[in-house]
Amino acid sequence: MAITEKHPLEPFLPKNAKILMLGSFPPKKERWSIDFFYPNFINDMWRIMGIVFFEDKNYFVLPDEKKFDKEKIINFCKHKGIAMYDTACEVIRLKDNASDKFLEVVTPTDIRSLLKEIPDCHAIVTTGQKAAETIAATLDCGIPQVGSSVSAGSGIRLYRMPSSSRAYPLSLNKKAEAYLGMFFAEGLVDREKVI
Repeated sequence: MAITEKHPLEPFLPKNAKILMLGSFPPKKERWSIDFFYPNFINDMWRIMGIVFFEDKNYFVLPDEKKFDKEKIINFCKHKGIAMYDTACEVIRLKDNASDKFLEVVTPTDIRSLLKEIPDCHAIVTTGQKAAETIAATLDCGIPQVGSSVSAGSGIRLYRMPSSSRAYPLSLNKKAEAYLGMFFAEGLVDREKVI
């Protein structure tokens, strides 16, 4: 019988959040290197953030450990106004892995209630196809092409960014370029740098 998993983390919603980043659902706990979003050490989200904001892919990596620096990540997200959660509160894993392809959403996240907690938020950033599809259905808007955005109503932009999973067929620097363009458009970086 399929087992329903509840989301293991609380939404991370700094009061100054301008952007809400949403993946699909965390991997199984044995794959975590930190107790936070994008916890798998082979997921490149925190390397992408390191490149975009600090021009250093290892900025959030603890030296000599296969772990990210949770405290540094949390302080960075609070400072920049980046909220984090996922598009599903409950899922069933159809296979014993974290692949979106084998993830059945049982209960989508109530995005509107999250947005009420962060009134300065003007962009939702999805970090994968499943997340983009789930949010587009919830907000009744179109699904943007990878690297672009659509209006999601109420002054909110919905972005579909490349997945930070290594399974997604794009180089780390190309992913970082896409994220840099989005963060520049949303005013979180001063200028577009060449990566």
